[in-house]
Amino acid sequence: MAFADELAAEQAVRIVSFDRPGYGGSPPVAFGLVSISHDVAAIADALGIDRFATLGQSGGGPFSLAAAAVLGDRVTRVGVASGGGPFELVPGALESLDDNDTAALALLPDDPVASASRFAAGFDPLVAMFSDASPAEIVAGFSGMLSEHDRAVMQDERFTQALGETMTEALRQGSSGGGWDNVAWVGPWEIDPTMIDRPVLLWYGDEDRMCSPSHGVWLRDNLPDAQLVLRQGEGHLGFMEHTSEMLAALTS
Repeated sequence: MAFADELAAEQAVRIVSFDRPGYGGSPPVAFGLVSISHDVAAIADALGIDRFATLGQSGGGPFSLAAAAVLGDRVTRVGVASGGGPFELVPGALESLDDNDTAALALLPDDPVASASRFAAGFDPLVAMFSDASPAEIVAGFSGMLSEHDRAVMQDERFTQALGETMTEALRQGSSGGGWDNVAWVGPWEIDPTMIDRPVLLWYGDEDRMCSPSHGVWLRDNLPDAQLVLRQGEGHLGFMEHTSEMLAALTS
């Protein structure tokens, strides 16, 4: 979120973010949607924050939702930008998984440790590819997964630098964080998102090659108070282009 510091300051919004276990400098440990929600509460308590909105991009989306399910009235609004819904329920989601992730999913719920290890193996090529890569090289490595509009967004050096630095930092300990991420939200969810009674704001691009907009449609149709913005011709990185709008909507 470093690229958004100036925008947040202009809007008098305080952004608090943290590394889930195994990412960045956070020690690797098993985690799920509920445990991360309790981490959110502990961090908010430590900072003296009573109530707050949540915002999750991509794999952070399910955790943004989970915080509202677990923490109730402490969460004012929920934001999900290009984030996954429950794979077992979103039409076509399970069929979109590759062979490695399908095999990892088959180990759940009986053996989450083995499942996390198998999921993590799918991230190992990224760890090897990005270990000594520049931000521009990291973005180039993702080019096959980016829509035409996403590639245009990445022409902005600020965004290239932000994405490259984020990926380098996220994977510096290896792939365990990604493995447990997938156990948490590709596998069966620990929370029922349809019981979330907070306003949920959803932002997706109709040409997203990483997270189908069908996830956003399912969340809109199955949550009590959800609004979907589906942008035509955009992909997975709308979060970078529309940060100001998202912050305003979550804090207005």
